[in-house]
Parts: sequence; structure tokens; C-alpha cells
Amino acid sequence: MDFVAGCIGGAAGVLVGHPFDTVKVRLQVQNIDKPLYRGTFHCFQSIIRQESVFGLYKGIGSPMMGLTFINAIVFGVQGNTMRLLGHDTPMNQFFAGAAAGAIQCVICCPMELAKTRMQMQGTGEKKSSRKLYKNSLDCLARIYKREGVWGVNRGMVTTLIRETPGFGVYFLSYDVLTRSLGCEPNDRYMIPKLLFAGGMAGIASWLSTYPVDVIKSRLQADGVGGVNQYSSIADCVRQSVRKEGYMVFTRGLTSTLLRAFPVNAATFATVTLVLMYYRGEQGGAQDCEQAQPAKPSHASQIQPQA
Repeated sequence: MDFVAGCIGGAAGVLVGHPFDTVKVRLQVQNIDKPLYRGTFHCFQSIIRQESVFGLYKGIGSPMMGLTFINAIVFGVQGNTMRLLGHDTPMNQFFAGAAAGAIQCVICCPMELAKTRMQMQGTGEKKSSRKLYKNSLDCLARIYKREGVWGVNRGMVTTLIRETPGFGVYFLSYDVLTRSLGCEPNDRYMIPKLLFAGGMAGIASWLSTYPVDVIKSRLQADGVGGVNQYSSIADCVRQSVRKEGYMVFTRGLTSTLLRAFPVNAATFATVTLVLMYYRGEQGGAQDCEQAQPAKPSHASQIQPQA
């Protein structure tokens, strides 16, 4: 059931957050010498004015397909890892989250590559005159035909560096917050507490690894115009810092944090409520509580017992 709940939570998160992600990517990879956007809100306004509101949803096909499976993998692996570790502690939540983050990179990296390329396609145009890619699958197929397996997995190392500690922080933060807030099943404020804990966990996760995400986006967007600007991760870091200073690592951060709270609030709350409903259907709240070795007020409530 971890996997089904993760799928539902992932779909909810994508619908809420994709416009913010489009803005984040545009800001991260825009040319500093000829910037199209002055900031987060100007980017939002420009995309809607120039490309219509649908411009904010460019590339949504890739995360809608991928993130539902990614969340299924993440919550499934995390739940099973916690059962293997045996003890529900904040540090075990971190290790289980880190394991889940590393494993889902196999899907996450190609998905984000396609998403980034689709988001950059037709920048500033309502109807793109030269559409290089028809959709996300066509994008990956063309990249594979031109660059092979390495091309489809462009940015894999930076994705691993971002996702492994990022998901560890994600589940650790959620666990600590839900313990502190006391998210009991019969609490009338349980849903607001779950939303708050999920949203803040998302923000903590992004803040912990955001500089790596900037480099990942630049590497994955590199070559869109036919010319590769960076030869490696180190070269990308070096060129970015030389041209834009260390503040380059905060490009698009406002949009990311605005996106992180509602997306992760929706994801975690959806997963938790789906699993609680499932457990209730399986035998009632009392049976559910007996099956858990600890209080239902922390992140273990999103892991149904085997």
C-alpha cells in the first residue's frame, strides 16, 4: 500500500507545484548577459503574458508520469527500510530516506532531463515555431538516439548528490515535526498539522541541497541550442561562479520554496491520509494502533506494517 499511496501523493504534488518548477528552471538557466527575467514574479508574469498560462505547465507530462512512480518507490523503499532497521528513530528515518532517495535517481534523472528540456523549449513564444520535441517521451528518444545511454542520464551524479541527503533530511524533518506537533488520529487539527509538517519538511530538504540543484539544471539544459557549454560538473561550477558569483547558487530559490511548501504538504498529507483510510478499512483504528510499536504521531504512520 506504500506504493499506491505514494502514487496518489505524487500526482497531487505535481498538479500543485509544476508552475513553480517551470519558473525555477527558467531562472536557474537563463543567460546572465541577456536575462529575460528580473525575478520570480516577473518570470511568472512574463510566461503567462508571452506563452499563456499553459506555458507554466510545459513539460508536466514527464513529472506526472515519473513522480507518481518516484513517490511510490520513495515511500515504498523508505517504509521497507524502516522495517529492516527495526527501530523508529529520527536517525533511522534519515538513513531510510537517504536510501530511498538514492534508488529513485534511476527514474528521477531522465525524467528531470526531459522536463528541463521541455520547459526551456519555446521560451517567450505562445506558439513555438520550431518545436524540437513533441513530448517528454519524444525528447528522451531523441536524446538517446543522439547521445545514447549517457545522454539520457545526463546529470546523474548531481542528481545522486542532491537526492540522497535531500530525502534523508526530508523524512528526518517530517518525523521530528510530527512528533513535536503530536499528530494523533483523533486530533481535530491533525490535517493542518500534517500539511504544516509536510510543507516544512519539503523546505528543509530543498535548503539542504539547493546549490547542487542549480548545477544539475544547468548541466541538463546544456546543449539545448546545439552547443555544449560545460565539460563537467567542476567546469559548470567554475564557470557559473566566475560569471555570476556565489549568489548563482540561490537562483530560483524563491520559486522553489514557494513551490516546496504546498507540494510537499499535499504529498505527505495525501500519503498519510490514504494509508490511515486503508488501515481503517482493514480493521479499524484500534487494530491499526496495535500494529504499531510506537505512537501514531510521527512519520512511521506513513509506513503500514507488513
